Amino acid sequence: MTSFRPAPNWLADAVFYQIYPQSFADSDDDGIGDLGGITEHLDHLARLGVNAVWLNPCFVSPFRDAGYDVADYLNVAPRYGSNDDLAKLVEEAGRHGIRILLDLVAGHTSIDHPWFRASADDPDDHRYIWTSEGRPDGFVASPGSRPGSYLPNFFDSQPALNFGYARENPAEPWRLPVDAEGPRANRRALREIMDHWLGLGISGFRVDMAASLVKDDPGKTETARIWTELRHWLDSAHPDAVLLAEWGEPEVSIPAGFHADFFLHFGGPTDGLALRSLWNNGTGTVHENWDPLDCFFDPDGRGSPRPFVEAWQQASTAVDDRGFVSLPTANHDFSRLNCGLRTAAQLPAAFAFQLTWPTLPAIYYGDEIGMRYVPGLPDKEGSVLGPRYNRAGSRTPMQWDDTPNAGFSTAPADRLYLPVDPAPDRPTVAAQHADATSLLHLVRRLVALRTRTPELGSRGTVEVLHAGYPLVYVRGGRYLVVVNPQRNAASWAYGETRALRPVEVAGVAVEGGGTVVAEGFGYGIFEFDEQTE
Repeated sequence: MTSFRPAPNWLADAVFYQIYPQSFADSDDDGIGDLGGITEHLDHLARLGVNAVWLNPCFVSPFRDAGYDVADYLNVAPRYGSNDDLAKLVEEAGRHGIRILLDLVAGHTSIDHPWFRASADDPDDHRYIWTSEGRPDGFVASPGSRPGSYLPNFFDSQPALNFGYARENPAEPWRLPVDAEGPRANRRALREIMDHWLGLGISGFRVDMAASLVKDDPGKTETARIWTELRHWLDSAHPDAVLLAEWGEPEVSIPAGFHADFFLHFGGPTDGLALRSLWNNGTGTVHENWDPLDCFFDPDGRGSPRPFVEAWQQASTAVDDRGFVSLPTANHDFSRLNCGLRTAAQLPAAFAFQLTWPTLPAIYYGDEIGMRYVPGLPDKEGSVLGPRYNRAGSRTPMQWDDTPNAGFSTAPADRLYLPVDPAPDRPTVAAQHADATSLLHLVRRLVALRTRTPELGSRGTVEVLHAGYPLVYVRGGRYLVVVNPQRNAASWAYGETRALRPVEVAGVAVEGGGTVVAEGFGYGIFEFDEQTE
């Protein structure tokens, strides 16, 4: 088993916040969010209590895929500002106790990247995967003087960087080994890109499509070797930095060298069942290959927490103390918590669960105020992937106040990156900040409670007492957590005789004899009175 330097101490206590830069805050009134807007709103993040921010790609790009089609890894896209603006954000965030992580697109570039433009005219260049003639399935015709075609990694405009093939095939001569010149050059480039931004003061990277590097790679063995090599370099050159994987299989990614991996709606042996069984209620972003599923956070109470709990137990056992699993509320690819039949009334219970489970929580921007997934929006920069897989609804502008353009100042409505939520009662930061009973204030309290209470953090133990409605578990042997995400009341008798002190409770009571009674959408965090026998 490969030995790595232990994860930096700060990671175990991290509460992540994901920012989609073009939709968060606009500081120059051009209708597109930018780094200056993020800097101006660091107070919001600090009050929320998050201490690490992941930014979606902010590099030079033609934005055919919202920045995941990188044309220059070493410079900030002008619409977001400059490298100096990023340096200022990192510095100001540090003053607020917040670390900044960037999104590293490791497996592909834009067709506009100089590497690809050169490769499209040079038959001897192997930075990308080319055929010399013809167009095999999945390949795209060459746009340059080079004959043949290239392999994309996602959209056709995103050619796959060549990290080699795990298995060669004489009938497919484009399958270069992982130690060929092109793959070696790309491994060097990843290290140079990371070193460049880490030198600016960022704290690490979330790696997009981290499992996609080496092709035809059973068990991802060769891809894992690349990340192991990079982790050893990182441990030596930047020991306080971290790598977070968009992989969805912590049992594989963390032994490979990642410090943490996200539970995702896809990936792993169950194709993302763990996360979908929690949140995905069949509305918003729904992939055509997903089987219908009743999720646990369903108002009708048809789901079960067991798929998630079992997947987490499997992953945490395999990972042990070598890294972490991260649990997101949502992200730029999937529906928000407030989606379809799940409304704002269920969100407190969702956050009570997410912020007390032994994973690294990742809050998607706007979820802390209950922003809605907005259905039916038009495609914008590659956001719509199919009739039911519309990512645009999770990418609407942060709702700072009740002006028509939310946080996008005086920009005309037709210049907004995406429309704001059209509902007249849409939640805003300003309104919730002024309301002590709001979701925003609850999330702040829950984050603060987690931060000051090791038993509720990523390293505290968990014992699941009841995997149903309500979900009941004990953290660190000291805190009882009850979550009932359905609209109907539920109860469970467990016979505990120790007294309990309410810590953060809404609609949950523990009656004599140790019976938990939870109202619909109720949640409760209680501390055991250790003096009671």
